[in-house]
Amino acid sequence: MVTNFHTWTSGSNEGGDKISYNSSNPRTITSNQYLNLLFTRKSIGRLTPPGPNTDEIETIIKAGAAAPDHGRLTPWRFIVIEGDQRAKFGEFLAEALTIRLAAQGIEASDAQIAKEQNKLLRAPVVIVVAVKVEANNKIPTIEQMLSGAAACENMLLAATAMGFGSMWRTGDPNYDPYVKRALGFDENDHLIGWLYFGTGPELQKNPKHEINVNPLITYWGQK
Repeated sequence: MVTNFHTWTSGSNEGGDKISYNSSNPRTITSNQYLNLLFTRKSIGRLTPPGPNTDEIETIIKAGAAAPDHGRLTPWRFIVIEGDQRAKFGEFLAEALTIRLAAQGIEASDAQIAKEQNKLLRAPVVIVVAVKVEANNKIPTIEQMLSGAAACENMLLAATAMGFGSMWRTGDPNYDPYVKRALGFDENDHLIGWLYFGTGPELQKNPKHEINVNPLITYWGQK
């Protein structure tokens, strides 16, 4: 297992607040650059090679494991699917779809099956983020799941900082017991997201739509 993870530390340096990225090749970004990273990250549906390599994947996962974690349960699990394994797992997704539709009295079409088989081929690296639920813990299940969602966002931002495009996908497989078992989870565990990573051709164009947050804000107690 690779243990040489990169870490982010924050501090104050001459010339303004800065966030330092510690690695074998240290670099520093300003707080404004960090905020720009947050504001400009966007989802990219089709990603091409290169994707993150093994060390970069572990860095992205460590970012996920830095998410808020009430009770320090470390509930997250990260399943990496890359290379030929993407098509192999696509067979599980197609079989799961066939079973779901058969339960409704519907026969899956060839087009539907092909779509499931090829889903994971939309990026060179896919990381499934799941939460291994501690059902009898005092920390509610919903809070464990929210920690998993925070892990997903951290991973997307880390990938963006490293120059990769990303996409957070969900769908029926998230809730399918057959898919959960294929990934090594119990029915009561939760799949939070299928995170796709790679190189996005539109990474530098079509800026993200800026949302006006003013109508969404309320200051309690103020008229």
